[in-house]
Amino acid sequence: MKSPAAKKLFVMMVLEFFIWGAWLPLIWGYMGKDGLNFTDMQITWVGSAFAIASVIGIFFSNQFADRNFAAEKFMAVSHLIGGLSILGMYWAKDFPTFFGLMLVHSLLYVPTISVANSISFTHLKDAQKEYGLVRMGGTIGWIMAAWPLYFILQGKVGVEAVTASRNIFLISGIASLFLAVFSLSLPPTPAKPATAGEGGFAWLKAARHLSKPYLLVLFIVTFIDATIHNGYFLMAGGFLGSNVVGIKPEWIMPVMSIGQIAEIATMAGLGWFLSKMGWKTTMILGILGHAARFAVFAFMPENQTMIIIVQVLHGICYAFFFATLYIFIDAAFPKDVRSSAQGLFNLLVLGLGDLAAKWFFIPLQGKLTSADGIVNYKELFLWPTGLSLAAAVILLIAFWPPKDLDAPTQVSH
Repeated sequence: MKSPAAKKLFVMMVLEFFIWGAWLPLIWGYMGKDGLNFTDMQITWVGSAFAIASVIGIFFSNQFADRNFAAEKFMAVSHLIGGLSILGMYWAKDFPTFFGLMLVHSLLYVPTISVANSISFTHLKDAQKEYGLVRMGGTIGWIMAAWPLYFILQGKVGVEAVTASRNIFLISGIASLFLAVFSLSLPPTPAKPATAGEGGFAWLKAARHLSKPYLLVLFIVTFIDATIHNGYFLMAGGFLGSNVVGIKPEWIMPVMSIGQIAEIATMAGLGWFLSKMGWKTTMILGILGHAARFAVFAFMPENQTMIIIVQVLHGICYAFFFATLYIFIDAAFPKDVRSSAQGLFNLLVLGLGDLAAKWFFIPLQGKLTSADGIVNYKELFLWPTGLSLAAAVILLIAFWPPKDLDAPTQVSH
């Protein structure tokens, strides 16, 4: 990375995604019967806070924050208040307080994802070559978030482990406060006034391109795949720690981090795969990665070794579909609406798909849980397996981008 600011931007990304990765996988078990004992509906609402904020945040960060605040100051204030909010969740026991704090944290955190990208693109000399390396810091931060929990949960089981898992809020909150301070050292990034073509009209213009059948098909498939992808983070932690799989609580986060390690390797080779297989095949393989992983969960739950090994498919699931999706959007949409088109699809990936996952998979798991707390994991995981296969078939049959829209011969990372 040649840009003078690149190292600071890399650290910014590490902390940005450390905050999110620290609480996401384990919060669901903490809210369950061995923790706060929230109802399925209450858990769904808490889970929906981040998705609701994602929908609002995409518009907020694009239409308000970028235009009215210096980006580094917006980061500092957001992470200060958001960090205090998630710290408060360590002590919160009742649903209204817990949900309120999560909503405040989410509303402030979500816009910083877009703002962090904006800062990076502004200060990198060659963003096409350097951004991938900077953004890789986010994946590393997510992996790093897994390891404090290893030491905190070591030797604990059952209720004791669930109770100890509330430390995720301390870990996330402290990281957020640290990033709030660190953000003030980032290179100055002044507010950007609105220009012609930006704002709500740009979103509408981008949405009109969905009248093209291949883009509409991709939009629908993205929603399905985003629902499945977010569902994995909802269900995997409890599944890995269940009596069926039997992974010790302190190892759940490290095991899940295998997927992020694989993501780094897969992203590095994405350009080669795209040049050899093209858009369609690459994205279909990304979707089928979900089907394969959930099929193993459904049919081989007692094979702990296989359950651990199959985590590497996360790299294929993310890089082959989502990373390829963003590259494809940049190639398929006109230059004047590319930013809005990215936001339009992010609305599915970070917002509506996440929201759908919460409202579908959480109640479904509740229905498939017996009175003595045993989950019918086979039936549960057959749902995302089937949805993945359906999405792959839709893409195979109906996704036909123009022949002149060639996949890149290489992708810089």
